[in-house]
Amino acid sequence: MSDIESYLQKQTSPRGRSAYQRGQSLEQWRSQLRARIIDRLGGFPSVAAELNPILLERTACDGYIRERVEITTYAGLRMPIYMLIPNVVSAAKEPRPAIIACHGHGYGSREISGMEPDGSPRRGEPGLHKDFAVALVQRGYVVAAPELLGFGDRRLEEDRDAPPGTSSCTKIAAHLLMTGQTLAGHRIYETMRVLDYVTTRPEADPARIGSMGISGGGLVTAFTAALDERCCAAVVSGYASTFQGSILDRNHCLDNYIPGILREAELPDMIGLIAPRPLFIEAGSEDQVFPLSTAKEAYARLTEIYEQAGAQKWLDADFFTGGHEISGAKAYDWLDNVL
Repeated sequence: MSDIESYLQKQTSPRGRSAYQRGQSLEQWRSQLRARIIDRLGGFPSVAAELNPILLERTACDGYIRERVEITTYAGLRMPIYMLIPNVVSAAKEPRPAIIACHGHGYGSREISGMEPDGSPRRGEPGLHKDFAVALVQRGYVVAAPELLGFGDRRLEEDRDAPPGTSSCTKIAAHLLMTGQTLAGHRIYETMRVLDYVTTRPEADPARIGSMGISGGGLVTAFTAALDERCCAAVVSGYASTFQGSILDRNHCLDNYIPGILREAELPDMIGLIAPRPLFIEAGSEDQVFPLSTAKEAYARLTEIYEQAGAQKWLDADFFTGGHEISGAKAYDWLDNVL
């Protein structure tokens, strides 16, 4: 190991000041670490902008209605969302449990909603996302699939003519870092605004809102659920790991890096803020981005935190045979049980 590597290892190895200590008050630890994470993310607006939702399109699909809705997240920033509403809602007039579905790197919300990049119906294989928003609406959930900042329709003008899977993450993240903010923080706060919007929908039961996300969407799901208790349950796919074992171990998109975050805690402690609410981890045996070994390390730490909270029955995982992808084999049934 060169002096550069050993120097970096020393810089990044101390355990943060906000790591959970056995016997510590969970309530005190949670409120303290949440405040510090929000600060590291760059802070959130003190006053929420008016949502001002606008319906852009409405399409009848097989067993559900798909709406494209646009809301205001930050003042001056609009976000499109696909709302997938099962036909059973219209028939029963009863509000249904809802899921916020967060896509990872790729071409955005269409990629998880059964569409090609141009919005036409899926023709080929669904890829790592497995059209999981569609899988969820087919199980009777009201699904909100937001277009995360930097992807799909929310790319910079200079990237609009690039291939659909090209993101604007690096430039947006770099510009935000120059102002003391982060792209991760923006995506997390915007997903909280999606929660604000979903609670206004008569089809959705505000007491039964969960979230599911893969990869970069796993980051958004994990941190949003950690910081916002309106999220009643979370499925984190292809993301639960340690900073040491993934984010610092290989080259990742700039959207993963949060200045000073290691001074607070390791990643499993941050995900552990979801306790005692239900949490499910998915990790593939051949995942080269967030390796299985560090996913199991994270799960062991989460088990400690959930045991301290007396909530170990609400923590579960599927370490499945596969790669960096959604599985759903156990996660969908688990969601049915908890929501």
